[in-house]
Amino acid sequence: MSASAGGYTASRQRILDAIRAVPKGSVAGYGHIARRAGLPGRARLVARVLRDHGDPDLPWHRIVRSDGRIAFPDGSPGFREQAKRLRADGVTVTLGRVRMPVADSLDATLWGPDAHA
Repeated sequence: MSASAGGYTASRQRILDAIRAVPKGSVAGYGHIARRAGLPGRARLVARVLRDHGDPDLPWHRIVRSDGRIAFPDGSPGFREQAKRLRADGVTVTLGRVRMPVADSLDATLWGPDAHA
């Protein structure tokens, strides 16, 4: 395995870990996940990892665009599935959009001192 492939594997794992850390009822943007994984500016890499992950237990549906929109085309099967899963998590979806958390509050929720108490 090349050094770059190994780097991708490590980056991929950090991204997957950041996605798994988003709690039920919360959402995060692709860029936010990239920053949490130590990869600022790599939102597209987050999208690629989500596309290729293959883990049925990964809460992929909690990751949306930075403006709160679902990234799938409106009305597509992926769009409907993501909206359904978000609603099942207790997230309000209106016209394909969710309310995005204030970054500081999401950080505090996910990685603050009381997050894993």
